[in-house]
Amino acid sequence: MAQIETGIEGILLDDALTVSLTELTQLCGANGRTIKLLVVEGVLRPQGGQPTFWRFDGHDVRRARRAIRLQRDLELNLAGTALALDLLDELERLRERLQTLERQLSE
Repeated sequence: MAQIETGIEGILLDDALTVSLTELTQLCGANGRTIKLLVVEGVLRPQGGQPTFWRFDGHDVRRARRAIRLQRDLELNLAGTALALDLLDELERLRERLQTLERQLSE
């Protein structure tokens, strides 16, 4: 029987990290137009006025990669992607809050 190897691929991101638009497109496997649309939709909030001066932090990189996966895997449009990301962010905040409350109750 053939053995199947599986692996996990990831990128370690520091919140202090900043990348340019070109670097972000490479990290996400997306094109500049897609990233610009994510900015217009408010999914990403780069520093800098013009696309050539945009700088994205680690949070933006994670968010962009997640947005690209949602669009690709679930075939979501831009508005659906933005909504899904907002809901996922809220879910993470609620889970963190629940963990904090559970720790306080166990003390």
